[in-house]
Amino acid sequence: MSTTKLTALLLLVLTFAGAAFAQQKSVTEEIANTAMTGLWKNPLRTESAAIPARWNYEFGVVLKGLEGVWLNTGDGRYFAFIQKGMDSFVNADGTIRTYNLEEYNLDQVNSGKNLLLLYKVTGQEKYKKAATLLREQLKTHPRTSDGGFWHKKIYTNQMWLDGLYMAEPFYAEYAAMFHEDADFDDIAKQFILMETHSRDTETGLLYHGWDESKQQRWANPTTGRSPNFWDRAMGWYAMALVDTLDHFPPQHAKRAELIAILNRLAKAVTRYQDSKSGLWYQVMDKATEKGNFLEASGSSMFVYALAKGVRNGYLPQSYLAVAQRGYKGLVDRFIKKDANGQTNLDGTVAVAGLGGNPYRDGSYGYYIGERVVTNDPKGVGAFLMASNEMDIVAKHLPGKAKTVLLDSYFNNEMRKDATGQLVSWHYKWDEWSNGGFSLLGHVFRTYGARTDTLRAAPTASYLKGADIYIIVDPDTPQETEKPNYVEAKDVKAIADWVKAGGVLVLLGNDVGNSEFDHFNQLAGAFGIEFKKDSRNKVPGNDFTMGRLVVTPPHPIFKTARNLYLKELSTLQIKSPAKPIFVDNGDTIMAVAKFGKGTVFAVGDPWLYDEYTDGRKLPAEYDNYKAATDLALWLIQQSPRK
Repeated sequence: MSTTKLTALLLLVLTFAGAAFAQQKSVTEEIANTAMTGLWKNPLRTESAAIPARWNYEFGVVLKGLEGVWLNTGDGRYFAFIQKGMDSFVNADGTIRTYNLEEYNLDQVNSGKNLLLLYKVTGQEKYKKAATLLREQLKTHPRTSDGGFWHKKIYTNQMWLDGLYMAEPFYAEYAAMFHEDADFDDIAKQFILMETHSRDTETGLLYHGWDESKQQRWANPTTGRSPNFWDRAMGWYAMALVDTLDHFPPQHAKRAELIAILNRLAKAVTRYQDSKSGLWYQVMDKATEKGNFLEASGSSMFVYALAKGVRNGYLPQSYLAVAQRGYKGLVDRFIKKDANGQTNLDGTVAVAGLGGNPYRDGSYGYYIGERVVTNDPKGVGAFLMASNEMDIVAKHLPGKAKTVLLDSYFNNEMRKDATGQLVSWHYKWDEWSNGGFSLLGHVFRTYGARTDTLRAAPTASYLKGADIYIIVDPDTPQETEKPNYVEAKDVKAIADWVKAGGVLVLLGNDVGNSEFDHFNQLAGAFGIEFKKDSRNKVPGNDFTMGRLVVTPPHPIFKTARNLYLKELSTLQIKSPAKPIFVDNGDTIMAVAKFGKGTVFAVGDPWLYDEYTDGRKLPAEYDNYKAATDLALWLIQQSPRK
């Protein structure tokens, strides 16, 4: 065989090997597939079902884990499963099949988070109505004398750690979405009361439950506390803290107190991590006692809370190593493949509670006597959340300490939100519908960057703290009564910022949908002009008309191959700009090096949710991968801090 043929054959083998490697699923995706295959015992059939028969909190935990996989991959199958799961319970009028408000059970509130996601993405009123029904429960839910929610109506005067996860993240997200700002005082109160009533000062651990009446057989007659520290109970509380903080107002007086509670909890959790396995025991402070065992669900919850707490700046960096040891222990000890090739999670205790019938006394013997099962939904959901965080950690956070600033001054269309309040919309970080940038913002944040919004004209002062500045589709008079056009002073401020090292992203639009004359004054400062044309018109869903194929190796798109761009303007360029993507003689994308900075331009908003979230485009299109490639490249162009 000639050297030329041998080289060609070797390249072919390497190409196929690379493709095969790229198609290998991560542990996260393998467990996600298991979660969508069947975790529920179907009472009418012998096999397991993908969706439970009744509305329950466990399904909400699984779906929250799948939400994270969707956000980290852009694979629409995960969102479709979430929607299918909720649609099996939510009726057209917003009522929820098998849910009973008057049961007053905090567990039943948990899946409200899934409803809020569906409402944000689809805008369907039935999801809002169903979420509001759950919110109504909290308005009349029984409370202790100092204002803490009872865990359930049947558990009179009792607060359990579990209940904080079941109610508070939903309560906070609902309050933020519908501008019910006064509720954050009550939300903070729940965490503060729970810690006050259950924290052991010697160990820093939290007892599973507290009985205000001190009448339960499990309750300490003096303190009302249950007698043991259960790992999953503390895990629920830890996850509740980091998830609630996602929605808690930055300037709220109690935010710092919640972060302090999380730090106290993290310190105690770290103290009781098993040094050999990296995991946590079912009864946390009795590692050496007979019958105790390492448990998967609580361990997963701690990994998730610690890793997310570090990523969001609530916890010191040192806790990341604790989370990483825990995650390694989970994978090494509890992730197993069965004879059919399905990946499973072992080691989750099926249930643990207090009181009830038969009576659960909260003793050590009780906790270690509960059965341990494979693929318990609570464990699978918590593991997915932990694994999603570890997938983010694996990116090594190249954007840490960098800020991505999104313009909301030149692009400032207004509309009324769900409460009737006027808000800026179209290509916004917090907009989850088709025209939003929620997934693009998520991608930047998974690289460690902070996303922010500039609602005023760019000045040296406003741009000083930004590393990447994105301007997308400036308004026309048809879109905004009084558009904020790019002016000479704006061009100077932005050009000076780029020259000093800033990274500017210009996302235009096609003729008839964009303002060109003023926007081109800015683009022209870097040798770029958005042409008044419209390419890649796509009739109906003939997606092939919008296909653009990346030829490797490409300086930006390392993983994306099939891009989808419809109805875009092409570019006319001159020095210092250079084409970075050309198709059939048209410059589609350009890059300009300007002083110490960089400018990237494309004639379309392009990476908005409709074409990155996997719900519309066929799977062969790589717009989500393109978003991850471009975000990483932009971060790499920004000088190190």
